[in-house]
Amino acid sequence: MPTHSRVLILGSGPAGYTAAIYAARASLEPVMVAGPEPGGQLTTTTEVENYPGFPKGITGPDMMEEFRQQAERFGTQLHYDMGVRVDLSRRPFVVEGEADTYHGDALIIATGASAKWLGLPNEQRLRMSGGGVTACATCDGAFYRNQDVAVIGGGDTAMEEATFLTRMCRSVHLIHRRDTFRASKIMQTRAIENPKITVHYNTEVSDVLGGDRVVGLALRDTVNGATRELPVTGLFLAIGHQPNSEIFKGQLDMDETGYLKVRPGSTYTNVPGVFACGDVADKVYRQAVSAAGTGCMAAIDAERWLAEHL
Repeated sequence: MPTHSRVLILGSGPAGYTAAIYAARASLEPVMVAGPEPGGQLTTTTEVENYPGFPKGITGPDMMEEFRQQAERFGTQLHYDMGVRVDLSRRPFVVEGEADTYHGDALIIATGASAKWLGLPNEQRLRMSGGGVTACATCDGAFYRNQDVAVIGGGDTAMEEATFLTRMCRSVHLIHRRDTFRASKIMQTRAIENPKITVHYNTEVSDVLGGDRVVGLALRDTVNGATRELPVTGLFLAIGHQPNSEIFKGQLDMDETGYLKVRPGSTYTNVPGVFACGDVADKVYRQAVSAAGTGCMAAIDAERWLAEHL
């Protein structure tokens, strides 16, 4: 027998949990399906210092645990499953998971986005342990004050991250595997002319060095194959994010990179009764606090839509 709810929420990061809190307090008895990474990207973040209300900071996992407890306190049903197929052509909307099938009169999508990584073993080990590998300069840059760090990437995000880090870091090494950047000209100029930024063209990272913490990078020249080491204490990946929207292809409007499109100033998608919030619909800010804000919006949008249509 499928699990039915008035509001079905896919995803359990800040956006999903906030939507659940608001929907539950509106007596909508939401059902949340937490994906393969309950708590979202914050569960891989060691220290969160820029979320309002936590003046002493809090770890990402601890914050998401508090979000979960608050959502469940008001009656959210949490299912640890992974949506593998959806049918948005009829109501109630149908989400088939690996363990169960879920029906929702309204659907809130908060599946988030995943940062792209190099895939190096030490990169992943130090990322998961909070040892100095991250994909968010805005989130973690303050931890590297007066240190030497590296940014990998060649697009606007890499230029922006590198420039931002110069505000607190002693030096920033911008590493790109090609001989030209794909970033806009103004962003390139801003980064290249910054005296704190050293650009390394035709260079790729072959290994991340360090035991408990990053102490350097093993670099390889993509033209002649020469290798060298670069001493840094932090590595910032800026090679893009991938929205977790694959299962909605062909049913919801997306941009060219897969981010869900919503009506400006709202969380409404092109399918009535389906709402998108958090990083799956936001390729600009990608912050926990902005995701939570749109989660609130999605719950209010869903509540009003249900009141009008059901």
